[in-house]
Amino acid sequence: MAEFEEAVKENNLFGLGKLNTAYAQYFTGASYLQGLVQAKNEVDVNVANVNFEPGCRNNWHVHHDGFQILLVTAGNGWYQEAGKPARLLSAGDVVVIHEGVKHWHGATKASWFSHLAITKGTSEWLEAVTDEDYAKLG
Repeated sequence: MAEFEEAVKENNLFGLGKLNTAYAQYFTGASYLQGLVQAKNEVDVNVANVNFEPGCRNNWHVHHDGFQILLVTAGNGWYQEAGKPARLLSAGDVVVIHEGVKHWHGATKASWFSHLAITKGTSEWLEAVTDEDYAKLG
C-alpha cells in the first residue's frame, strides 16, 4: 500500500502542486493545489488538480452561479451531499455537483486522493466536517 500511496503523490499526472495555503482555512489536513485553467480570456471555468493527504477533507461548501465537476484521477476519497450518505470515490469516478448543493469531498483516512475540479461560479465556504462525522466513515 505504501508504494501505491507514494506513486499517487510523486507521479501525479498533473503534478502534485504547491501546498494549498490559499484555501488552508477551508480544509482539515494538508492539500496541494495545481491550477490548470483560470476563468479568464472568455473561459468561464477554473480547472485545478487537487491532492489531499490521507484524512484531509474540505469544509462543507456550496457553488453559486455555476457548478462543479470532479474527475477522480487517483487514490480513494469521499463525496457527500448534505442529508445523504457519503459516497466512496476512486480513480475514474465522476461527480457532478449542481448549483446550490451543500457538499464536501476529501481523502479517506488511509489514502491519498486526487481529483480534477472543474468549477464555474463562486464557492461559499461553510463549516468544517466534524472529526466525529468523518470518523464514522469506513
